[in-house]
Amino acid sequence: MPFDQLGRELKDLRVSVTDRCNFRCSFCMPDGHEYEFFKREEILSFEEIARVVRIARTLGVKKVRLTGGEPLMRRHLENLVALISQEVEDTALTTNGFLLKDKVKDLALAGLKRVTVSLPSLRDQTLSELVGRNVKVSQILDGIYKSLELGLYVKVNVCVVKEINSDEILDFIDFFKPLGVEVRFIEFMDVGTLNGWSLDRVFSAKDIIKAISQKYRVIPLGKQKKGETAEGFVLEDGYRFGIIASITQPFCGECNRLRLTADGKLFTCLFAGEGYDLKKLLRGGAKDEEIREFIVSVWESRRDRYSEERLELLKKGEKPKKVEMFKLGG
Repeated sequence: MPFDQLGRELKDLRVSVTDRCNFRCSFCMPDGHEYEFFKREEILSFEEIARVVRIARTLGVKKVRLTGGEPLMRRHLENLVALISQEVEDTALTTNGFLLKDKVKDLALAGLKRVTVSLPSLRDQTLSELVGRNVKVSQILDGIYKSLELGLYVKVNVCVVKEINSDEILDFIDFFKPLGVEVRFIEFMDVGTLNGWSLDRVFSAKDIIKAISQKYRVIPLGKQKKGETAEGFVLEDGYRFGIIASITQPFCGECNRLRLTADGKLFTCLFAGEGYDLKKLLRGGAKDEEIREFIVSVWESRRDRYSEERLELLKKGEKPKKVEMFKLGG
């Protein structure tokens, strides 16, 4: 039976396989800052990750999503996918897409089912400015096309920032609609401490719907299942897209995600400041049942309601400690 804490079933495990990234994205790792990366011996092995997945499966986990940093920078990632796909029915990947074209075939053969590509702009200049290196949109699109050819289910995540890419919303709909690729627009979130977040830079879900409604009739579908982060919408021709509105419409109460960092810490919230050291147990000779009990205790103790309390914190001028996105993953 799925493990349930206060009505929140644990179904989704997000695994950050590395804190390295090939971009210096302004949403995550802006230039001008010094970063302390994990040493190789600090990072969990594929076998250790697979063991955690196997144990988490007994608690109800059905989906594992590999994140980063940029997960495709982890060598031989297909070997991890092969191990995980033996344990759960749904193995997914979130990537910036830069290396996807060359690696996705091996990942698909190993059992990868779904790919989510983070793409903040369809304009070469804007994309290059946002990710901190000279990159063309076509390089990312090639990976998307290859994934579709291989039969993978593909989504595109667009973090929308006012006056940066908020004028591209219709462009994304018009580009990906013929491909049948679902776009999910994400309100700019205050994850980590380095992305220059402020409330006045948030382009809200209502603003996004208003932009799309200039051309299309938008029909709300709501959330398709419990624990889903995105509100679903459909156009009259049947094309579906989503909006993740964690700023203006927080959903902490339904969260079913547990996050495992590359160095073996469990986090119950994307906005959490501290994690729980699972690696110590993994490398200290703990039995599976001890690890299972540890995961249960972490899940039972979760009280994360940061998104729902954000406005109160802002009013008080408080700045809670948070882990940077490139270490925690999406």
